[in-house]
Amino acid sequence: MSRLIRVFEYEKLTIHSKCSEGKELGEKVINKLWQYNDVNNNIYFDGIRNGVKFKHFVGVIQIGNITIEILPKADKRISTGDDKKQWHDALLKMLAKCKKIRVDSVSEASLKKRNHSLLDLYFELFIQEVNSLLEQGLIKKYRKNSGNLNALKGSLNFGKNVQHNLIHKERFYTTHQVYDYNHLINQILHKALLVLQTITNNSYLADSIIRTLGNFPEVEEKAINKGHFESLVANRKSTKYDEALKISKMILLNYSPDIKGGNENMLALLFDMNKLWEEYVYRLLAKHQDVNLKVSFQNSDKFWENKRIKPDIVLTKTNGAGNKEIFVIDTKWKVIDPKKPGDDDLKQMFAYNLYWNSSKSMLLYPSSDPQTTTFGDFHKGKEGDNKCKLGFVQVMKGDVLNNSLGREILNLLEFE
Repeated sequence: MSRLIRVFEYEKLTIHSKCSEGKELGEKVINKLWQYNDVNNNIYFDGIRNGVKFKHFVGVIQIGNITIEILPKADKRISTGDDKKQWHDALLKMLAKCKKIRVDSVSEASLKKRNHSLLDLYFELFIQEVNSLLEQGLIKKYRKNSGNLNALKGSLNFGKNVQHNLIHKERFYTTHQVYDYNHLINQILHKALLVLQTITNNSYLADSIIRTLGNFPEVEEKAINKGHFESLVANRKSTKYDEALKISKMILLNYSPDIKGGNENMLALLFDMNKLWEEYVYRLLAKHQDVNLKVSFQNSDKFWENKRIKPDIVLTKTNGAGNKEIFVIDTKWKVIDPKKPGDDDLKQMFAYNLYWNSSKSMLLYPSSDPQTTTFGDFHKGKEGDNKCKLGFVQVMKGDVLNNSLGREILNLLEFE
């Protein structure tokens, strides 16, 4: 039986933490988390006595029949079960906005299930995508095949022919072309289905996987790694595979069969909340682009030697006379005191203003109770306005995501 536990980023999880049905997590799960963190250079959480303390990564980890969801949180209030459900839904929608998952493809019934994990939603979407491809017809490709045939086909391999057919003169060892389903793209999908069959704890999804595998053509099973995905060449015919391959990549490259005890394999899909927040803000601002406003993402310029300077978001506003004004935003997913900005963050914004000739910049933070702030002046560095402020926005309005976030951010910049 599947057991779900939900925690917020920066919370602790110990052997005594309770799962959805009240059972303690246990020592075995914590040991696997420690192993996983060791393999990944301890970036995901800190080891503590009898447990772990999570960092700024959110998402889902499955170990055997235990599913752990790590959720974002933009305030310091004591959390409740309702908070976790709201932030579970919010994270799902943020992932959808940043094109990490297509929520519109997941069944409404699944979205309403209180204990349906993010991992189950990814699995359901993947199965739907593969079934759709099977209905349309999988792609066939030409490939070279070598073997003994009763008729001469392709080119004769003289060495192999002598080795295998010295007695059987009626046979021919040849290298020839075959047109079938046994190529890398289909092999990746097939391998991802096999992995899901191994790890899913959801009986409905397990039945769906069996049916999908039953409809899948015979292909070679191979161990898939990052190099296989990098070798794929996109073309017009393979476009329909894009979503299924994206989820296959997430499944296969985050599956850890080497971290196991008994049959308890591990799969983790974790996202850096700082990067997710940055992209989410960009996509909301991009909706307000027009002929007078350009929003650019992942900007970069040379800074010192081989180091580069990279503001999160740059806005360029053009007025009626054709004059341009530059604004820089750096997103920070953390809760701070509005009166105590970090010195390093302010120095960073000072450099951004110089490099991009920006008149105004802003450090943007999430908050459940946004404070009103004003622009402060940098005292040196450039001619004209050289200002920066701390901006605070409410990620959630009530129990849903704040749909007017983009406009509120522009208002904080005093956009007219």
